[in-house]
Amino acid sequence: MKAVLPALARPLLEPHLPAGLEVSWFASREEAGAMIVDADIAWVDMQRGVWTAEAVAKATRLRWLSTIFAGIDFLDLDALRANGTTVTNGTGINALAVAEYAVMGVLVAAKRYDEVVRLADKHEWTLQAPGQVELFETRALIVGMGAIGKLIGERLTAFGVEVVGVTRSGRDGTLTPDQWQAKLGEFDWVILAAPSTDATKAMIGADELAAMKPRAWLINIARGDMIDEAALLAALNGRKIAGAFLDPTHPEPLPPDHPLWSAPNCLITMHLSGRSQTKMFPRAAALFLRNVEAFVNGRPMENVVDLDAGY
Repeated sequence: MKAVLPALARPLLEPHLPAGLEVSWFASREEAGAMIVDADIAWVDMQRGVWTAEAVAKATRLRWLSTIFAGIDFLDLDALRANGTTVTNGTGINALAVAEYAVMGVLVAAKRYDEVVRLADKHEWTLQAPGQVELFETRALIVGMGAIGKLIGERLTAFGVEVVGVTRSGRDGTLTPDQWQAKLGEFDWVILAAPSTDATKAMIGADELAAMKPRAWLINIARGDMIDEAALLAALNGRKIAGAFLDPTHPEPLPPDHPLWSAPNCLITMHLSGRSQTKMFPRAAALFLRNVEAFVNGRPMENVVDLDAGY
């Protein structure tokens, strides 16, 4: 059984791999594409998801694809489904870091720390705090209560924020996909933490932005294409909402002349939330080792993706 694995993770993986596994270690985009052709198992993540998808498309007999990415919208899911490939994703690997980043976004928006930094850069002392919102007794809607959404909710609850979640099933008192839009006007923070699927593209458009409170903030740590860009620009320029904290954008990287950079009260953080940590590779390696042991022994694996649902 052949596995193609990243050379960067070799010190973490090699001593613990099952006996009898034929392993090829790739160190470049080209090596991954060549090695995966006849592989049974592959973990071929690279810096850009498109390069990962490019390598995966060359596989001819892949039985299991492992990825550290939680969102798998960059992969050809139809082809993987047709080939009978099992996909496991990285849900949970960066959940703590991304949840902390989302809470940072809420705090930065509440206290307008971005404006504090600009004042400090100009060596200006102010007596008037740029942001005076207290999180206590505000309300947050978290669209997507998976691993990350739950962690965000727990942390905001500790600040005294009332948290309401959205899930596909409506479990545990959460709202369902057909309920949350009608309640948008009840929340001070609208936080996007859902997986990227066809159903979530442009889920925040002109109608949703118009339904939000004028003092509400939109916080996105999911995918940039979940927000209708033109509608968001109109809402920001028209001061229809208080502002937006955007970790992902669409497109990425955001071009230097893109109007979102200079839109009022728009804070952009270059999709850094998942990178703001030091434990991604050790966690990913530990997850892979648990899964490879399960795979070779015919046991259920962790984080198996529903290719029909897209997550």
